Amino acid sequence: MFDGLNQAALGVYRQAVENACALGVHETVLPSGTHVLDFGVQVSGGLAAGLQLARVCTAGRANIEIGTGERTVWRGPWVNVRTDQPVAACMLSQYAGWPVKHEKFFAMGSGPMRLRRGREELLRELSAVEPQPLAVGTLECDQLPTCEIARAMAEQCQVDASSLWLAVAPTRSIAGSIQVVARCVETSLHKLHELKFPISSITSAFGAAPLPPPTPNFAKGIGRTNDAILYAGHVTLWVNSEDELIESIGPKLPSQASRDYGSPFADIFKSYNYDFYQVDPGLFSPAEVVMINLKSGRSWRFGSLRPDLISASFGTVECA
Repeated sequence: MFDGLNQAALGVYRQAVENACALGVHETVLPSGTHVLDFGVQVSGGLAAGLQLARVCTAGRANIEIGTGERTVWRGPWVNVRTDQPVAACMLSQYAGWPVKHEKFFAMGSGPMRLRRGREELLRELSAVEPQPLAVGTLECDQLPTCEIARAMAEQCQVDASSLWLAVAPTRSIAGSIQVVARCVETSLHKLHELKFPISSITSAFGAAPLPPPTPNFAKGIGRTNDAILYAGHVTLWVNSEDELIESIGPKLPSQASRDYGSPFADIFKSYNYDFYQVDPGLFSPAEVVMINLKSGRSWRFGSLRPDLISASFGTVECA
């Protein structure tokens, strides 16, 4: 189930290259041989590019689409995610578990390349490895990686630099926004894992969150994409579990269980001097989660949506 995720992601990456003109993306091959696909740093990207970027990030193990959602919360487009391989798609691929640092360069690294790196406790706990000598991932940042950065990343992944493929987009871009908001399901699985719930018992998942207006302001851009999940994201999980376990853990799952809940994320971010890692990790979860127990046929809804905070974050002007 977990093998071949990098190969699968490479297939999605190559689809983007084949349709580069239509998607508004551009690939560069660095002198090291590393392939870098720009989804929004120096190119326009767009909606279709964002969907393809999110598919690279999930190694093609999730269906990601743009649709409509709860209009009392957000009348614009919503990003929908569904998967029957939630652990592979979200925790082994999509989760941004690699803070890529090199001198003044910083990016959040995600995608199945993390399996080749193998340094995360999460991956060890799930006994996840990637035997194939190639690495495919995404970088959330405002600049394209240099040859030196690519070589350093390839070394950590224990692959040749020519066997590294990177898809890059900033949060402030349309494609970057879609890629982040498409993490609605992933945040719920990560939170459950932290709560010691056996995520291997989750068989299927569906999630939706509003696609916020992009902004050139760095803090607001991060704020809006996070708010989309924290205050409007809703997820449904199909599980094989015991009712008692769901009832005990469920109330701790939605974002409202966090001490930092209740303000636009940009304000929370500022209060911690823009140090992402000072924010309560328990905040990063959808606003609302429905859990359906396949064993008993019972279901529960935890949390609630906050249209007031979405309005404050997105800054939408209502005109008659």
